Amino acid sequence: MGSLETERKTTGWAARDPSGFLSPYTYSLRNTGPEDVFIKVLFCGICHTDIHQAKNDLGMSNYPMVPGHEVVGEVLEIGSEVSKFAAGEIVGVGCLVGCCRSCRPCNTDREQYCPKKIWSYNDVYTDGNPTQGGFAGSMVVDQKFVVKIPDGMAPEQVAPLLCAGITVYSPLNHLGLTGSGLRGGVLGLGGVGHMGVKIAKAMGHHVTVISSSDKKKVEALEHLGADEYLVSSDAEGMLKAAESLDYIIDTVPVFHPLEPYLSLLTLDGKLILTGVINTPLQFLTPLLMLGRKEITGSFIGSMKETEEMLAFCKEKDLTSMIEVVKMDYVNTALERLEKNDVRYRFVVDVAGSKIDP
Repeated sequence: MGSLETERKTTGWAARDPSGFLSPYTYSLRNTGPEDVFIKVLFCGICHTDIHQAKNDLGMSNYPMVPGHEVVGEVLEIGSEVSKFAAGEIVGVGCLVGCCRSCRPCNTDREQYCPKKIWSYNDVYTDGNPTQGGFAGSMVVDQKFVVKIPDGMAPEQVAPLLCAGITVYSPLNHLGLTGSGLRGGVLGLGGVGHMGVKIAKAMGHHVTVISSSDKKKVEALEHLGADEYLVSSDAEGMLKAAESLDYIIDTVPVFHPLEPYLSLLTLDGKLILTGVINTPLQFLTPLLMLGRKEITGSFIGSMKETEEMLAFCKEKDLTSMIEVVKMDYVNTALERLEKNDVRYRFVVDVAGSKIDP
């Protein structure tokens, strides 16, 4: 199907200033181009990054801003050169909607590291128009950044996989940490952390959840299937666990010391940073040198990895643990998320909400 001639409009919930408060906002969508997919948004997960962006925590926010980068929707229309998707199919859109397609990362299926990548929201398309996210009725997205959701997967359960799930899967895949028998740690048991436990367990790893308190111990061990639970303030427990982990996925999105967790890593162990933190972290170099340990970062995953991750989750019957809310609850949900008051990911039922002003 070709492009529509009339201008489209949709309504989303947008932040208009660093207060981060969202309210209805109607804006234009581009017509369906040859390689575009026009999508009716069904569900959209709420990520901690949405708070950072809406409140300008990183000092780079532009308003009005419609957040949301864990989008699952139904294809309404496809462009004339789109062959991978068809109207009526359920698809997903993650953190990116564009890249240069000519740099080394783009040419090696690692487009998430493209220096000219275009974010799903709080960014600008090559035509100068702002990008807006999934807290909205519809989106128009280049087919390269759309992924088909495997049949049989519940769309509301899939939404968090498009950020939280791939954020864990990609570094484990890239660093060769997918084999069974490894001993892994997950620092922080939120949206990304709970998927870290599930994916690592499905890979056959012995998983230790590391948290600042024992509040989530029962949930981690009984509901998520973690093997051990370690409280970071328990000096005896931390000492006993020293040099026992092959890797730690650090999901904490606020400042925290690294030394206590580096001590948990074995020889050649890896501390994988996935939380967006806007203050400098520090550590003592001997903690790395004397165990040849590594601190590394990872950012979401490629579209190829996202497809692989979804297939893996389908095969292993992995789902996210979510709380589904309507759009008019989104500001309360953001406040609760900031207080870690969610188990473990909010998902907005966009299609089932009244979003018009």
